[in-house]
Amino acid sequence: MPADRASLAAALLALHRPGEPVVLVNAWDPGSARVVQACGATAVATSSAGIAFALGRSDGERVAREEMMGSIRAIASSVDLPVTADIEAGYGLAEDDVAETVARVLDAGAVGVNLEDIDPLGRQDRLMALDDQLGRIRAARSRADQDGVHLVINAR
Repeated sequence: MPADRASLAAALLALHRPGEPVVLVNAWDPGSARVVQACGATAVATSSAGIAFALGRSDGERVAREEMMGSIRAIASSVDLPVTADIEAGYGLAEDDVAETVARVLDAGAVGVNLEDIDPLGRQDRLMALDDQLGRIRAARSRADQDGVHLVINAR
């Protein structure tokens, strides 16, 4: 399996084919990631809820960004597969916050992200305005492009 980020990102992107669902298994720590790999998976996804619960916390950005990045780094460094990270709502409302989170995700070794469209600072059932979310997606893409990595973004 390719080891550099650009190759891992290309491998993750290649799993996305029209008409075929991408099935990803969530990991919450290095041990679960290695089990996912040993079972023949072609990629590993992190679970923000799984990581939070394993740390004794609730989901919904209750784990600090640096602590989440540490978990993502531990998972990504434990497997030879592309890793896509659940970064919740990007750890901040501003585009710069999302860009900084993406930079840290890439540094941690993940090459894909889930980016939620909920208001992380308010009610967890309140969606962000579409234009705001589109700006955050553009910021994520732009930041990854600076590193020469085609980050796979699952905006939801």
